Amino acid sequence: MAMVSEFLGQLCLNIGANEPTYPTVVPALDINPDTDAARIETAIKTKGVDEQTIIDILTKRTYSQRRDIAFAYERRAKKDMISALKGALSGSLETVILGLMKSTSQYDASLIRGSIKGAGTDEETLIEVLCSRSNEELVEIKKVYKELFKKDLEKDVAGDTSGNFAKLLLALVETKRAAPCAVVDYEKIDQDARALYEAGVKIRGTDVPTWISIMSERSVSHLQKVFQRYKSYSPYDMQESIVKEVKGDLQKSFLVLVECFENKQLYFAKRLNEAMKSKGAKEKIVTRIIVSRCEVDLQKICCEYKTNFGESLQKTILEHTKGDYQKVLLGLCGPEQ
Repeated sequence: MAMVSEFLGQLCLNIGANEPTYPTVVPALDINPDTDAARIETAIKTKGVDEQTIIDILTKRTYSQRRDIAFAYERRAKKDMISALKGALSGSLETVILGLMKSTSQYDASLIRGSIKGAGTDEETLIEVLCSRSNEELVEIKKVYKELFKKDLEKDVAGDTSGNFAKLLLALVETKRAAPCAVVDYEKIDQDARALYEAGVKIRGTDVPTWISIMSERSVSHLQKVFQRYKSYSPYDMQESIVKEVKGDLQKSFLVLVECFENKQLYFAKRLNEAMKSKGAKEKIVTRIIVSRCEVDLQKICCEYKTNFGESLQKTILEHTKGDYQKVLLGLCGPEQ
């Protein structure tokens, strides 16, 4: 029997071992993949397509469960479920549903590939994915990227970016970040804080390689303490220093890194708020974040959203989106906590 899809060939979940997870999409209990497959087949064949049933099932199953449904569908219908969904759905709903048929690491790898292939580079997507993923996630993304596209992620990133921006992204892709350590090394924290200051605000120009080395190789917990200590040397905090010292995509990348080191879920909450409340909701960003984080930390992103913006993410989705796209996003976010 033919494979359901290149994306369903391997079950790979890339949750970082050192980071707790706060998913909104969790394994559904007491479900039968054959029953789900039959319901999806009926929904696709229904005149006009029963989108609600497709949304109800696929947003309430994890990737591994969706994968089982896809295999059951192929056994039953003698055709590929992803192709059937592509033919039945369209627009933003199709984009979300097809995204859900990939594992988190497959989806991230596809985002990166989409941002660098063809004419021009989608730096925004490239920066968001590479600068916000944990070391464990990046290790998995590299492996999956090679499996899916038969190319090395490092070579593709190097071929599509340049200068210090390329050097920073490649340093992240090398995944040399230290694991968190139970012992706090205050001397090392002080050394790194002073080095960041002396490589930037203290001198004329910026010693970018020093910044790249520290921010790509130290553990997140260590860097959080470094940024606190940094304030005792510099009149500016780390984010203010970045804005003063570097420009363009390099600046954007360093800022995303620092925001994610300090509070990754708040970073995503801010991105969602900006995307939905900007003129003409930027669906691409909203889709990317909600699909990629629903099995990772979307529950915590929702909490940060409500704390910082005074209303729930679900309420903002209701106000700024419509139709089946709205329904599928709400399905993935789950009920308000």
